Amino acid sequence: MEQRRYIELFTNPASVRLEEIPVLDYDRFLDFLEILMGEEGTHCVSYFVVPGEHTFRFICCMAADENHALVLFSHEQPRDPLPSIPSITAKHFQFHIFEREIHELTGIRFEGHPWLKPVRYPYDRYDRSQVMDNYPFFNIEGESLHEVGVGPVHAGIIEPGHFRFICKGEEVLHLEIHLGYQHRGVERLFTTGNGMISKSILAESIAGDTAIGHSQAFAGVTEALAGKSVPAGLHRERSVALELERMAVHIGDTAALCTDIAYQFGQVVCEALRTLVINTTQLWCGNRFGKGLVRPGGTNYPLTPQIAETILTNLKEVEERYNAITKRIFTLPSVLGRFEGTGTVTPKQATLIGAVGMAARSSGVYRDIRWSHPFAAYSGLSVEPVMLQKGDVWSRAMLRKLEVEQSVTLIRELLQQTATKEEHDSTRNGFLRPDYHMEFEKEALAISLVEGWRGEICHVALTGSNGEICYYKVKDPSMHNWMALALAVRSQEISDFPLCNKSFNLSYCGNDL
Repeated sequence: MEQRRYIELFTNPASVRLEEIPVLDYDRFLDFLEILMGEEGTHCVSYFVVPGEHTFRFICCMAADENHALVLFSHEQPRDPLPSIPSITAKHFQFHIFEREIHELTGIRFEGHPWLKPVRYPYDRYDRSQVMDNYPFFNIEGESLHEVGVGPVHAGIIEPGHFRFICKGEEVLHLEIHLGYQHRGVERLFTTGNGMISKSILAESIAGDTAIGHSQAFAGVTEALAGKSVPAGLHRERSVALELERMAVHIGDTAALCTDIAYQFGQVVCEALRTLVINTTQLWCGNRFGKGLVRPGGTNYPLTPQIAETILTNLKEVEERYNAITKRIFTLPSVLGRFEGTGTVTPKQATLIGAVGMAARSSGVYRDIRWSHPFAAYSGLSVEPVMLQKGDVWSRAMLRKLEVEQSVTLIRELLQQTATKEEHDSTRNGFLRPDYHMEFEKEALAISLVEGWRGEICHVALTGSNGEICYYKVKDPSMHNWMALALAVRSQEISDFPLCNKSFNLSYCGNDL
């Protein structure tokens, strides 16, 4: 009988026993991966190594968008001697960041990898001699060329990251992005003995502007490991919160894009509207960024009819005023002259690097977890990804406008569903409190995907023989999309970099972990 090559999961989040994930030899692993990569829409959501006593176990999770499945398979390598295996990146570039991370943590070599450099500089990295001061930046020799270094300390409140440009005059030939300045050991902290409350707070602190997205991914992983079902009403509440977060950041980024092109009127109007959205979230749970709102198994802040009514009232005002200001923004010749054709990422480039979320959709890649692998209440909604093709700053700005409109529609639909469901009327039936004492399945793996405002968030948790979390892996969408920014500025004037950077608004801390 032929060895089974993979296991498919058709729910999100999902849990499976570790022994059920097939272990292939590396040649068969590569052959099967090649088949998957030949299918349209299939991409890698996580690829990592779990160290064992004598072996390294490589676990790969692929998202098959067309049949809405998560495909898991693995291979093992001995720990002694330290493995050196053929690189996947040489043929499928989207794996470059996963193999770089594995190499940094374990020392495993990937033969043929074109860019095997550090990603984060974690304290427990394999080679402690690799430090920020000796990072091997790419360089080009030439009398007409010069280098420009930006950061890691930036003006304003931007997080630390170093950008090394190689320029010919004002034209950018190459940008290398060097991160890892604030590595906090987040993944290791999930495996400590701290309780579920601490881990919940940790999850919503992974990336401050995505507190709801990451905390929802953590809740999904833990509920899957515990085999715990939550009421449909709670799923609707979480989805409303996630769409409010999407709206707040998209509107705030519209303001920031206006700032970068000196259109002050657009800036101040959008900043005021963002404030209205985050103040709505604060009314709901006491925190403008939604911290404390999403918790495993239940909630401390039920969506009451009064709060729902306030959300609808504020939505109407935001919708009307945002539509009015964006009509001005996207018809002003001075704005269009800066947005159109600046910082283009082609559909081919976006596909090759495995771009996710709005960075992918603005470049014509049909990728949205709410559609492909629906979670929470999205399986009961008709979510069609908003798509644009040009891949420039204009596309990324316009996508924000269109997704704000979509979020307004989705929130109204979710609140209408809630209003017609008696079982979720918290004034009559009470509400489900968080469960911080769930018992997890032993020696299992759980995976949770969430479409945050930036894109695809992935949390994976493994449990040991005692049922405690022994390994945790986080992937913020920025991990894929930083390379998109590096590509976007090629052949641009270096003065276009701030605008291109803001058009993606990627997370430094979400990458550094």
